[in-house]
Amino acid sequence: MLKMFRIIGRNIRDAFRSIFRNFSLSVASISCITITLIVVALALILSSNFDNFTKLMKEDFTIVVFLDNKIDQVGIEQVEMEIEKLENLDSYEFESKEKIAASLMQTSDIFKNIMKDWESTNNPLQDTFLVKVNEVEKIKTTANEIKNIEGVSVVKYGEGIVEKLLAVFNNVEKALVIIVIALTFVTAFLITNTIKLTIFSRKKEIEIMRLVGASNINIELPFVIEGLFLGILGALIPVIMVIYGYANIYINFDGQLFSPFVQLVHPEPFIYFISLGLCGIGIIVGMMGSLIAVRKYLKI
Repeated sequence: MLKMFRIIGRNIRDAFRSIFRNFSLSVASISCITITLIVVALALILSSNFDNFTKLMKEDFTIVVFLDNKIDQVGIEQVEMEIEKLENLDSYEFESKEKIAASLMQTSDIFKNIMKDWESTNNPLQDTFLVKVNEVEKIKTTANEIKNIEGVSVVKYGEGIVEKLLAVFNNVEKALVIIVIALTFVTAFLITNTIKLTIFSRKKEIEIMRLVGASNINIELPFVIEGLFLGILGALIPVIMVIYGYANIYINFDGQLFSPFVQLVHPEPFIYFISLGLCGIGIIVGMMGSLIAVRKYLKI
């Protein structure tokens, strides 16, 4: 056990020495990792915030159920019972025509002058139920079910527009996922090839280690550990930018972008998940890039 710790300690020491001994190449690798991880971080932040925006928009979709003008209290209760039976029901709220009139009068003096003398007998407005669904994709089916309830006059949910918005949201979400995945692969490719160039410049060093009888694992391990450190160092700036940059943007814009409808994802724990992801990508790609490059020369 002690021997293993000594070997690992020596390899860590050799990895640090190698980074400083090949400083210019190490800086090139770290810079490549940093730049590509910044691009990945931006893509992840944009994708997550768009997903949050679409989620909030979907939660705001509401089915407005207008009841017959002649419906009585018993009829309203029966409609309510039928709404409660809906499989796709998330929540609902009843608004009487008196409540609707009172709300409208508070918004404008014109409405107030028109409606101030209205009573329940001459109020032309309709009692309504505001219904929210669990699965927005099934909102049309749920609206059709509500239409068939006795006592329901009209059902509105923004038909036509909602379907188009959902289609746009789904297409953009798919495109963002593809972009993030593609950028991750591009990042891996660029970092791996940059590290390969670093290892190529030390081909003689690998050959000497082989000539003195070093085993493959003893040759590979210092380079893999070096790749790990390069990945961590390369991820430092992107992580700092994410943690401090995104938090400041959130504070300065009061958690919203352009309007209250576009709410940003709260920094915590969002920024920590993104940071861990960037560190993970940097470390894994750094280690794998070094291992692939070293093994290539071990086969020669």
